Amino acid sequence: MKKIITLSMLLMVTALFAQEEETKKKVSISGTVDAYYQTNLTSTDRAIFGDAGDEFQSFGTSFANETGFALGMANIIASYEGEKTGVVADVVFGPRGDAAIGGYNLNQLYAYWNVSESTTLTMGRFNTYLGYEVISPAGNFNYSTSYLFSNGPFSHVGIKADFALSDDFSLMLALMNPTDVNNNLVGGYALGAQLGYAGQYLNLYYDDNEVLGFEIDYTGGFDVSDSFFLGINAAYADNEGNGFYGAALYPQLSVSDDFSLGLRGEYFNWMIDGVSDEPNVFATTLTASYTVENLTIKPELRLDSNSEEVYFDNDLMPTKSLGTFLVAAIYSF
Repeated sequence: MKKIITLSMLLMVTALFAQEEETKKKVSISGTVDAYYQTNLTSTDRAIFGDAGDEFQSFGTSFANETGFALGMANIIASYEGEKTGVVADVVFGPRGDAAIGGYNLNQLYAYWNVSESTTLTMGRFNTYLGYEVISPAGNFNYSTSYLFSNGPFSHVGIKADFALSDDFSLMLALMNPTDVNNNLVGGYALGAQLGYAGQYLNLYYDDNEVLGFEIDYTGGFDVSDSFFLGINAAYADNEGNGFYGAALYPQLSVSDDFSLGLRGEYFNWMIDGVSDEPNVFATTLTASYTVENLTIKPELRLDSNSEEVYFDNDLMPTKSLGTFLVAAIYSF
């Protein structure tokens, strides 16, 4: 009798252990933590009085917009993957997260269903499919962000269907709230689409002039050699005569397994209805990336040249250019 009980208990423990191991395979926790130091090379580092009070002088692009030592965000992603279904909860804290999400500390929150090997349905809040850059600093080569990224959508709330049409072709169709809102208070909706071919993507967004209006975006790149990659982004957005257009190149050179260099050259033009001499900017960003285990150190030089005097020099006189240096620390787990 004792042997039977012992055997039964052993089988039960083995089954529980196997179930626990299977659960571990399905549940995952990952994320990033980032911080940075930034100084203005062509102007003072102290805050300048603006319309909203004291403001840091910055390029007007998203996130890395403070001088001195500054915080990015803590990003924690919890996911569960079943046989055909799963969920993702992407939670963020800190200035970078606050600027990107618009409330609830939720960067992404969605459930998905793999209907077949070639079709996936996703519903909830998910990051945008437009553009070359993303919210998480671990997903970008440059630490500071582009004008194209900063002026386009960040995230969407809705439902989308992804189709793997072949080994090279993919298609995504989406019905969403207008961009970057969790709650639809306007009663209108947005349509989205993405056509992909061998790593090149043509993206479309339309919301009947509710928020962004219409945007078409191309994102892609090419491996020029084993160590040299050229990324490309171009976009055009129009909302009843207001919007933007521009293009950016991202050449990146891998010097070794741990060290690489990347340059972002971007031209960006704001479209303003009724204005003939529209403002524009040319921005150049040189970034180095050095990785030690899960920690990435990124020193970065950036110079923006605007068609208007939107910056200030060391004497607080208006000027068309602004140069900065920063060094960022990004830890991924």
